[in-house]
Amino acid sequence: MTPRTLTRAALAGLTAAALFGTAACGSGFDDSAKDTKQSSGPANLQIMIGSSGDAETKAVQDAAAKWASSSGNTATVTPAQDLTQQLGQALAGGTPPDVFYVDASRFADYASVGALEPYGDKVSNKDDFYESLRNTFTYDGKLYCAPKDFSTLALEINTDLWAKAGLTDADVPTTWDQLTAASQKIKAKGMVALALGDTRDRIGAFMVQNGGWLMSKDGKQPTADTPENLQALQYVKGLLTNGYAKFPKQLDAGWSGEAFGKGKAVMTIEGNWIKGALKNDFPNVKYKVVPLPAGPKGQGTLSFTQCWGIAAKSKFKDQAIKFVEAMTAGDQQIAFANAFGVMPSRQSVRDQYTSAFPADKPFIDGAAYAQGPVNAPKMDSVLRDLEAGLQGLANGDPKSILANFDKNAKAALGG
Repeated sequence: MTPRTLTRAALAGLTAAALFGTAACGSGFDDSAKDTKQSSGPANLQIMIGSSGDAETKAVQDAAAKWASSSGNTATVTPAQDLTQQLGQALAGGTPPDVFYVDASRFADYASVGALEPYGDKVSNKDDFYESLRNTFTYDGKLYCAPKDFSTLALEINTDLWAKAGLTDADVPTTWDQLTAASQKIKAKGMVALALGDTRDRIGAFMVQNGGWLMSKDGKQPTADTPENLQALQYVKGLLTNGYAKFPKQLDAGWSGEAFGKGKAVMTIEGNWIKGALKNDFPNVKYKVVPLPAGPKGQGTLSFTQCWGIAAKSKFKDQAIKFVEAMTAGDQQIAFANAFGVMPSRQSVRDQYTSAFPADKPFIDGAAYAQGPVNAPKMDSVLRDLEAGLQGLANGDPKSILANFDKNAKAALGG
């Protein structure tokens, strides 16, 4: 299993170029969407998903068939081979599916050119979705789409290696200082303390724990070059230069979960997708999951989520909204959780979820203090440049990395 975040750079360029190129040529989504004649009769909804595998595909197809049968509509669910590319081409070409998965990292690109119908306020009990998820799918003050499910980061600890290092439950780190102290003891035993992904999707959690982030809440202003973010990167640089943390490539691994599964690090920072990866590839690894250590400003983690997007050009918007309501109902979200391991985006079924999956409690608790991805359009090249800087953090200048991001982001946003 490869976590979704590893493929982001590979998926990035085509969609934004197609979308913005189309908008720049004047075919704009907003104007044409207003001219789309809406159909009030039975709908033939076309739904495109980015499936994690057969279990997810079957679960969504079954749920769609149940909705169609009870509502008198039809619903065809198509799993995309490459959702970012196929959806981008369909939107730019004016032939989008009615409903589709929208990853948080791509949301602002779609919303900013009018490709999405801003239907979020029409969904029943919208405040039941976690606030951090609602914020992620808000653009220019409008909630565009209903969060489908989510993941957060937590700290995974190999319990056998933890004990081998002479550590007990009392040593489980809840602060940066305690993480450093545990790492020192682990290194003294000749082991690597932490396998850490070399991307903003992992290192960024430390910024949040110190009260910082890369962008303002409304996505209008870059906010990387701050004392809070500088202190966070300096702390991570210290973990790297002291040999407490190592990037996956330093551990001959493709991602941190693989390094952790191979026993090359005692701890790692990953999302709840690591469960399936370890079960499939490293079933004998004994581990536990705890919240990420808090920073000077408190607890912080990152969230990864998708929403159910509805095309601005869809002729079946009313029916599409009803479909999304069915897919995001509490009982349906629990069914999806049981089928393919996602965490429900509705708070009302949190207790039901944690009762069924008690080991996931640190992940779902993270929703209360999670930060979503950068929520601004046209940021692909800016973020790739940031990733390059973070990959060289051990020998780099944290201040320059942050200042470069702000400079590049302002240029991309036209500021």
